[in-house]
Amino acid sequence: MHVGLNLNIQNLGRASSDREAMAREMRFAQLAEKVGFDSLWMPEHHFTDYMLTPNVPQLLAWIAGQTETLRLGTSVSVLPWQDPIRTAESFVVLDNLSQGRAMLGLGRGLGRVEFDAFRLQMGESRRRFVEYSEAILHALETGVMEYDGDLYKQPRCEIRPEPYASVRGRTFASAVSPESMDIMARLGVGLMVIAQKPWPTVQADLDTYRARYNELRGEEPPKPLINVYVGVGETEAEATEMRERYLQNYALSTVEHYEFDNVGFEKIEGYEYYGNLARNIEKHGVDGFARFLADLQVWGTPDQVAEKLMSYVDRIDAGGIAIVPSYGGMSTEVANKNFDLIAEHVVPALKAKDVGGDLGIQYGVNTAAAV
Repeated sequence: MHVGLNLNIQNLGRASSDREAMAREMRFAQLAEKVGFDSLWMPEHHFTDYMLTPNVPQLLAWIAGQTETLRLGTSVSVLPWQDPIRTAESFVVLDNLSQGRAMLGLGRGLGRVEFDAFRLQMGESRRRFVEYSEAILHALETGVMEYDGDLYKQPRCEIRPEPYASVRGRTFASAVSPESMDIMARLGVGLMVIAQKPWPTVQADLDTYRARYNELRGEEPPKPLINVYVGVGETEAEATEMRERYLQNYALSTVEHYEFDNVGFEKIEGYEYYGNLARNIEKHGVDGFARFLADLQVWGTPDQVAEKLMSYVDRIDAGGIAIVPSYGGMSTEVANKNFDLIAEHVVPALKAKDVGGDLGIQYGVNTAAAV
């Protein structure tokens, strides 16, 4: 099975300098290939201590120069926040520098603080995501950016350097709301499953997506990639602290950054799902939702963690997992130990699991691997 490393570079409450926070996480990036990870992923975020990752292609290019086989993924590039040409160019440069090791993750964004600072309307994000995605994916296949949409109009221009290779089968998009499933099927991209919803609900969403994908394209979609926060303890007590302290802190930071408790989302086009979520939090309390979100992640002793992760893979027939090892205000010492335990005990167990192929390959159809 494909096993990825997801680095978020959180610095909650500015517990250290940003320089120190970045140095700690980039050390993990430098070790990733050596300890057996197949890929490295980074999300895009701006302006707060939630994550220090405003320029993901730049970070991944730095890593590309120090590795040989490690695949490099955006998880995700938030399309409404930048011109589509720049998104396409950044990916093409990374893909050429890494000789085809780049993987493209797409998303439309949720943080209001980020939309506001970029002076963008959240209510346009879903429509912009669809138009930008169509334009970018076409450009990455043809080398030509050209689009005439309601919100995005781009005269014909070439993307240089030329795309290194097709991105078919190695493009994934984050999708949380049920309405997004049809969009991703129409775009022909794989799904990046973020552990934010009950697994039976995730299964139902995936069933809808897979059926629609097959209906539209006459083939099975790529297997999904699971993104999950992982805490490993050598003892039950250490594992419990991972859940009660660090995963809880991560969950609370997510609620705060995304304003999951803001019922105003129900009035913003494309974010009605989050308005309903806020109503639920209003009813049950922020702490209750944070516990729920923390419990969707994985913690335990090494054997317990490996077993639980594999159960998630089996449950939704995933093609891989991207593990977040550092989060929630962990000190450098705690983060290093968690990373080491994951690398030594969990990664080998996951890689030994056969899921029928590798991430980035169209499963069940006669297409060549994209990388």
